[in-house]
Order: sequence, then C-alpha cells, then structure tokens
Amino acid sequence: MPGRLEDKVAVITGAASGIGRETARRFAEEGAKVVVVDLNDGTGEEVAGRLEGLYIHADVTDAGDVQRMYREASEHFGGIDVLFNNAGISPPDDDSILETEMDAWERVQNVNLKSVYLCCKHGIPRLLERGGGSVINTASFVAVMGAATSQISYTASKGGVLAMSRELGVQFARQGVRVNALCPGPVNTPLLQELFAKDPEKAARRLVHLPMGRFAEAVEIANAALFLASDESSYMNASTFLVDGGLSGAYVTPE
Repeated sequence: MPGRLEDKVAVITGAASGIGRETARRFAEEGAKVVVVDLNDGTGEEVAGRLEGLYIHADVTDAGDVQRMYREASEHFGGIDVLFNNAGISPPDDDSILETEMDAWERVQNVNLKSVYLCCKHGIPRLLERGGGSVINTASFVAVMGAATSQISYTASKGGVLAMSRELGVQFARQGVRVNALCPGPVNTPLLQELFAKDPEKAARRLVHLPMGRFAEAVEIANAALFLASDESSYMNASTFLVDGGLSGAYVTPE
C-alpha cells in the first residue's frame, strides 16, 4: 500500500534533531524522498543515511546557501514537492525585553524568521515547477498568545512566521502551493531538556497551564507536519495549525 507521501521529495531544515529528525523519519516511512538539512554534519549524515535520503550542510540564514541547498536537492531527486522550514533557536540570552540585547535579538530573528523568508523565497519557485506543493513553516503557540516565560525575540520571530505564512498561502493558493504555519506547544526536545537542567523553576512554569499535564513528544508534532505535507490536508491553506495539548484553550488547569 503506497504511503501518504509516496514519491514526494521533502526538504526539511533543522532535521538533525528534535522535531526535524522525527519528521524526516515519518516522511520517509510514508514514502517520501527526504533531504536532511542542518549544520550538524555528523548527526545530519547519520539521519539521512538511515532514511536513504540526502544530507546537505547549509546555513539557512545565508541566501547563497539556501539557493545551493534547493539546487542540490532538485538535481539529486529531480524536483521538490514539500518544504518543511523548521530550523530555529531559542538561546538563553533571549529573555525579557529589558534584558535582551541587540545581538541576541538579531541572532534569533536571523535563524527563526529570516531563514523562513529565504527558504520560501527560493523554495516556492521549485514547487511551482512541479505544479504545486506544500510549505510548512514552524511557528509556535507563542505566535498567538503570550508566553509564561518571556523570550521576546523568539516570540516576535514566530509571530512573523505566522503572518508570513498566511500571506504566502493566500498569494500562491491558485498556483497549487499551500502554505501553513505549524504551531507546536512546548515539546520534549533537547532544547527543552536543556532548559530544565539549567532552570527547573522557569521550565516548570511551561507545564502548569497544559491541560494534558505533559509536553508534546517530537513525533506528535512530526505527525502533524505529515498531515500538512500530505494530500489529506488538500483544503488546508494559510492556516494556524495549533498542536499544543489544549494550552491555547485553557483558562484554569486542574491539579
């Protein structure tokens, strides 16, 4: 029985770990040819090797690297059908606006927002060559509500990703390209685990408002990305796809 992404080519940024790695695995299980993009060569090559995919070292904040990334992916597999623009950072020096310095602000904006701009700018033409496709941009629940622990540049960057995704979805809908923003709640990834290790009290504040009483696992977000990449979501476009365990709907969480 064919998979849901049979013969589709998917380019996934930030694919060496966390959500990106699990998404690469799920896409491959469903028949996709996967392009693993990251700066971590050792892990990236390992992930791609296990999936019989292609690893590309690329800095997604650099326009030349992004163009090369898509050129190599397209030449290797014959085209591109899915973009999962997932690379992102959340450094500890991105905090309250009163404490976050310009260097931290710009670093986060470059990785989280500029990279999505570049990947869409140079990736969407590749989808148009195939007659359409799916773009999934990783935003966050903080794009639609305030966070319990301030990360001012991260929040602003994810709001930008959400707004840009809506606009692109509207612009390219009649050309067969769907663009959706995937908005996870807190996810049990190495990034969150590191936060727990460094500041358990701050990290625990993220858990208190979650009705399900736990963080998402990366594979649960990967399954959401799989849905958006597949033809099953053919009428979903310019949407805010929240996968947050009910966080955005909660007012008071029971003990």
